[in-house]
Amino acid sequence: MKKILLTALAVMVFAGSSRFASAQAAANSGIQSELTPIVTQIREKLKAGKDTEADLADNLAAIDALIVKHRNDTKDEVAGFYMLKAQIYMQVLENDLKATAVLNQVKKDFAGTEAAKGADGMLAQMKSQAAGKAVQRALAPGSQFPDFAEKDLAGKPLTVSGLKGKVVLIDFWATWCPPCRAELPNVIKVYQQQHAKGFEVIGISLDSDRAKLESFIKAQNMAWPQYFDGAGWGNKLAKKYGVDSIPATYLLDREGKIIAKGLRGEALEAAVAKALAQK
Repeated sequence: MKKILLTALAVMVFAGSSRFASAQAAANSGIQSELTPIVTQIREKLKAGKDTEADLADNLAAIDALIVKHRNDTKDEVAGFYMLKAQIYMQVLENDLKATAVLNQVKKDFAGTEAAKGADGMLAQMKSQAAGKAVQRALAPGSQFPDFAEKDLAGKPLTVSGLKGKVVLIDFWATWCPPCRAELPNVIKVYQQQHAKGFEVIGISLDSDRAKLESFIKAQNMAWPQYFDGAGWGNKLAKKYGVDSIPATYLLDREGKIIAKGLRGEALEAAVAKALAQK
């Protein structure tokens, strides 16, 4: 699922707020009205599953036309169009090469602007995401799941190696994540059915509110240990394993090797039963 909210992005780039002075925000209102139809059309295309560069070619061309039209406006205004284009390449089309080219152009042509500073941040973000994707590719079925040594919510030691001999589900989730909550009843069901036979779950919460998390765990009767550091998407273990969307799950065999990832519903239930049957 594309993680970008284009309408919010357009507002961020042109509405002013902390990035631009309030006087400039008023001047940008006309530009915003020109941009909104483009953003709306892109959003509708994404809803329809049209998310390739060919699908969005006319929208990118429309942004280029606005760049030409407003080339004599203030630097921040024109740079904003480039930043939107970079965001589309980066977050919608997932084309880091073209996003990087646009961002480097912003840094070169609009040095000293807020957009140039934002370009540095986006380039750093892409570098981090690339590292995360490399980690994800390494976490393939059949490979050993890299261990960690942390403490759970109760302050007890929490490791994967400490559960050797068990079938383990590593579950990256959060109370605020609708798909996580939707899958939770199934995880609870499998845990209750198979725990006595050697099935364990390690929850890794991307929540930021400990009290809310603990209340939720208690209400849902989630009996397995949870790792929590309050950092949200900056969660230490989420970063270690390159997690950029949740739920993200890894089912491990008795030796800590990855059986499969992303299992849900009946697929999880069947895979756990099969793994437990193998001695």
